[in-house]
Amino acid sequence: MPSLPALRRRPALPATAPLLAATGHTLAVAAPAAPPGSGPGGPPPPPPPRRPRATATGSGPSGYLALLRLPGATAFTLGGLLARLPAGMFSVSAVLMIAASRGSYALAGAVTATGLAATALVAPWTARLVDRYGQRRVARPAAALAVCGALALVACVRLGAPAWTLFAAYAATATVPNAGAMARARWQALLGEDPARRHTATSFEQAVDEVCFMAGPALAAVLCTALFPEAGTLTGVALLAVGITLFTAQRATEPPPHPRPATGSAAPLRRPGTAPLLAVFLATGIVFGTLEVTTLAFADTAGHAAAGGLIVGLQAAGSCVAGLVYGARAPAGPAAARLPVLLALLTGALALPALAATTGSAALLAPAVLCAGMATAPVMITAMTLVQHRTPPARLNEGLTLAVTAILTGIALGSALAGQAADRLTPGTGYTVALAAACAAIALATRLRAPALSGIRG
Repeated sequence: MPSLPALRRRPALPATAPLLAATGHTLAVAAPAAPPGSGPGGPPPPPPPRRPRATATGSGPSGYLALLRLPGATAFTLGGLLARLPAGMFSVSAVLMIAASRGSYALAGAVTATGLAATALVAPWTARLVDRYGQRRVARPAAALAVCGALALVACVRLGAPAWTLFAAYAATATVPNAGAMARARWQALLGEDPARRHTATSFEQAVDEVCFMAGPALAAVLCTALFPEAGTLTGVALLAVGITLFTAQRATEPPPHPRPATGSAAPLRRPGTAPLLAVFLATGIVFGTLEVTTLAFADTAGHAAAGGLIVGLQAAGSCVAGLVYGARAPAGPAAARLPVLLALLTGALALPALAATTGSAALLAPAVLCAGMATAPVMITAMTLVQHRTPPARLNEGLTLAVTAILTGIALGSALAGQAADRLTPGTGYTVALAAACAAIALATRLRAPALSGIRG
C-alpha cells in the first residue's frame, strides 16, 4: 500500500478527464466538462501540437561533415586512410624492386601473383578472427606479421637470396588487415539502423578506397624511381604500422567482439544470396582489371605511354567524385533492385572506351574512361550495402573481406585476360572483355531480387 506522502504526490485528475461510473452491469462514461471559454461563444480550442518533420541527417552535402563530427570518427578515418595506402603500394613497389634487382618482370609478376593468391586465402580467416576477438587484438599482430614479411622481402632482394625466398616473404604480407572492412564495421556500429546515414558512410568509404587506389600506386612509383627501389616498400611499412596503431587506438568506436556467434550467424558463404553477390564482385573486379591494363596498353601502342597512367587516374578520380555525389542523397528503392540498373548503366558507360579505342585517339579515350569510372562507384556502394545487410554483425568483417577478396581475384583475372588480348589482338580489344564481364554481372545481379533481398534498402 503506498504511503501517505506518495498519495499526496499523485497529480490531480484533470478537469477534462472522462468520468466513469458503474451501475449494475453497465459502465457509464460521462463526457468531460468543457473548460471555461470553450463554449459556442468562446474561442476555439488550441490545435494539437505539430510533430517535427523527420530529417535525413545522413544525406545532403553536410552529411559527410556530420559523420566526421561523431566522437572518434575523424581519428579512425585518418588511421584507416593511412593503413589502406600500403595495399596499393606493396604490389607496385615489389614489381619495381624485384625487376630492378633481378632484371625480370616475369619473376616480379609471379611473386605479386603469389601474394594475391595468399591474400585470397588468408584475408577471410584474419577477418573472422577480427570479428571473434576484436579489431585491436587481431589487427595489430596481423599488421606486425605483414610488416615482417615486407621487411624480409627487402632483405632478400638486397642480399640476393634465392628466388623462392621472395615468394615466401611476400606471401607473409597477406596478413595485412582489411582496414576498409573494419572502418565500415565501425560506421555500422556508430549509426545503427539509420539507412540514410549508413548509405552516406558507405559512399564515403568507397571514395576513400578510390583515393587510396589513385594515390598508393602513384606514390610507390615515384618513391621507387626517384629515390631507390626499396623506398616504396619501406614507406608502405611505415604507413601500415602508423595507420593500424592510430586506427585501433580509438577504442570508443570499436565494435564489440563476438567470441561465440549468436544463433543464425552462419558463415557468410553459407547464407542465401551470398554466392551470386560475390560472383557480382568477381565480375566487376574483372571489369576493373581489364579496364586498367587495356588503357595502359592502348596508350603505349598509340605512342602516349606517359598519358596511360593519367588516364587510369581519371578512372579512379571519376569513381571517387561519383561516389561522393551518389552518397549525398538517400537512394530510392531497394538495393537489390537498384543493382542491376546500375550495372546496366556501367555497361553502357564501358561502351564509350570501346568506341574511343576504334579511333586510335588517346584524347578521346580520356573522357570515355572518366565516364566509365564514374559509373563504377554507385555499383560498388550498392553491392557493399547488400553485403552489410546480408551479413550478421558477428561476421561482418568476414563478409566484407570476402567481397574485397572477390574483387581482387577479379582484378587479377581481368588483368591477365587484358594482357593476353593486348599481345595477341588489336589495341583496345580488352574493352570488349570488360563489356562481357559487365553483362555477366547484370545476369548475376538479377538473381539477387529474391524476396529475402528485395526489401533491403540503403
